[in-house]
Amino acid sequence: MFKGFRDFILRGNVIDLAVAVIIGAAFTAIVTSLTEKIINPLLGAIIGKPNFGYLVGHVNGGEIRYGDFLTAIINFLLIAGVVYFFLVIPTQYLLKKFHPAVVAPPVTKPCPQCLGDIPVAATRCKFCTQPV
Repeated sequence: MFKGFRDFILRGNVIDLAVAVIIGAAFTAIVTSLTEKIINPLLGAIIGKPNFGYLVGHVNGGEIRYGDFLTAIINFLLIAGVVYFFLVIPTQYLLKKFHPAVVAPPVTKPCPQCLGDIPVAATRCKFCTQPV
């Protein structure tokens, strides 16, 4: 039983997952700080208030706090934008730089007689039956 547990813990994907969770938590702190300390105050300077918590609807004596929901949506969009522009795009650029795309060899060629597409290994055109 302990050998199975040890094998499970020492597999590479479990260690990779643990590292990803730790890095993700650290990155969350950075992104949250960016949105709360820089972007939200900029929005507050433009709009007048840094969040929409003041928007409240009253229905039959109850409160509907739709301003908090709008703030959560805007924060999500800001975080998604930061992740995309500061993490995804640079990563894609580096992957393309270090792992260029492999061009596959052509699987067809034009027949010199009728210009129909035939397989590269063909010795006779399937359209006009001319040898190629």
